[in-house]
This record gives sequence, structure tokens and C-alpha cells, in this order.
Amino acid sequence: MAFFSSFSRNLGILLFLFSLIIALTSAQLSANFYSSSCPNALSTIKLAVKSAGCDASILLDDTANFTGEKNARPNANSVRGYEVIDNIKKQLESSCPGVVSCADIVAVAARDSVVELGGPSWTVRLGRRDSTTASQSAANSNIPAPTLNLAGLISAFSNKGFTAKELVALSGLYRSTHPNK
Repeated sequence: MAFFSSFSRNLGILLFLFSLIIALTSAQLSANFYSSSCPNALSTIKLAVKSAGCDASILLDDTANFTGEKNARPNANSVRGYEVIDNIKKQLESSCPGVVSCADIVAVAARDSVVELGGPSWTVRLGRRDSTTASQSAANSNIPAPTLNLAGLISAFSNKGFTAKELVALSGLYRSTHPNK
């Protein structure tokens, strides 16, 4: 009898662990995330980026009860493309309501923008969920000011785990999308 009790307990633990592994692996991002739920998602994003341009910037809009990051000081006169993301989201909502996240739209639009500029393509793993909160004060304290000199930028990016080389690469991408700045 003790054997069956131990076996049942171990089997229960194994089934629980197996279920947990299945749940965790199914929660991973996938390049095919919208293949069946919204098959036109990637082509819709690509067409919008190609026709309107996009720098893949999106944050939550302010409301009467909420102040987001869109109007934070470091974003003033620098972050663009909200209307492109909003337009893509409207198009996708009309064909696939409540399916494609803005976070995935931004990720795919960033990739498609790089490709439009002659850069390399890569597979975007999809399945992100949108944030429901944002903080203007966090943006003001965490986003480097547009007036920082090189030493200040290196320090700010280093504090976020970036190397100087990565800072230069990101700055080069920004310059290629904003050549008149």
C-alpha cells in the first residue's frame, strides 16, 4: 500500500511539473504567434511602415486619470511615430479585434523600418502583451535627456547595462532615421 501511495504522490508531482513545463513553453514568444489568430498582421504592419515610415515609438496616451510617458521631458520633440502605430493598430483591430498587441506592432515595425532603410532583416518573436501602466516621473528620471553630452550619454547608458559600442550603434540607427537632425 505504501508503494501505491508513494507512486501516486510521485505521479502527481510529475504531472504537475509536466503541466508547468507545458504552460511555460507555450508562454514563449514565437514568430508564428499570429499565424492563425490574425494572419494578415505582419503584412499590415509592413505596408504601413513602407508607406508612412515609422520609428517604432509608442506609449500610452494621457487620460483624465492617467499621465503617461508620451509627454515626458526627454521625449519632448524627439519621440515620433505615434500616429503610425495608432493607424496600424486601427487597421488590425478592424480585422482582428483584441488580438495583436501594440508591443508586437512596435517590434515588427522596428524591424521593417530597418529593412526599409537597407538594413538586415530578422525574425521577430511575437506574443508580447501591452502594458497597462506608464509613469511620466519614471520616464523623466530614466530616459537620458536629449541635451546630454557624450560623457553623460555613456554614463546614462552604462547605468542601464549598455556598452559605449552599443550606444554608438543605437545612435547610428537614430541618425539613419533622422538624417536632418
